[in-house]
Amino acid sequence: MSVLVAGTDTPAGQAAYLYGIEEARRRGEDLVVFLMEGSHTPSPELGEVTETVEHPDERNQSPTGDLIDRAERDDISALVIGVRHRSAVAKLFLGSSAQQIILEANKPVLCVKA
Repeated sequence: MSVLVAGTDTPAGQAAYLYGIEEARRRGEDLVVFLMEGSHTPSPELGEVTETVEHPDERNQSPTGDLIDRAERDDISALVIGVRHRSAVAKLFLGSSAQQIILEANKPVLCVKA
């Protein structure tokens, strides 16, 4: 089993990554970083946690959908995402990837603020 982290270069994404490392360590599982945007440098906090990095399909227009599809596999026990505060109006007009993940994922979703 593995813990899946939605990887981004944002402060919330970095907080989710660090929490994902701790969650994987706590569960005795591997860590899968699904790189939604930006680049990734492994953290020195990994210790004994094994990390793999995966990318969304470049032909697909929805990295969020690819992340949800990846979370559906049997080897994922939990999904960790970074969130930031947005008003209800901003969510209404701009949408929210985090909201889509929370509503559509069939695995436990852990939301982390920066």
